[in-house]
Amino acid sequence: MLRSLATLINRALRLYWRIRRPRTFGVRALVVGPDGRLLLVRHTYDRYWYLPGGGRKKMEPAEEALARELREELGIEDARPERRLGAYFSEREGKRDTIDVFVVRADSVGKLQRLEIAEARWFAPSDLPTDVSPATLRRVEEYRGERAIGPTW
Repeated sequence: MLRSLATLINRALRLYWRIRRPRTFGVRALVVGPDGRLLLVRHTYDRYWYLPGGGRKKMEPAEEALARELREELGIEDARPERRLGAYFSEREGKRDTIDVFVVRADSVGKLQRLEIAEARWFAPSDLPTDVSPATLRRVEEYRGERAIGPTW
């Protein structure tokens, strides 16, 4: 039931974005655990694994938005940002979206926000799941120095 509701809401938002073409700002985290594994999430409304993150509120600094998203969606209270990996632009969902990606250290995951996050798991950077999103794979390759950091999501 929650999964179908989240899917319906997501589809409605995508339709709205294609009509209105809003300018949005988001954040994502390349969360690195103590053992070097990366934290990926699977949303209730999608089939791919993604970097955790979400939207920024109006006038909210990127670092504050990132800490809020990690706390609200994954229960991560000890996020320690190390550096900004890059800023990316996307029009894939119909909106004009700018996404800041940060490399963050964290020791553990707390309680998941189940309306949006179906699953969160740690993966070795060299052993990602086959159903990781293409953009997530590009960010991990950039983090590992296997690809130049580019401006497109």
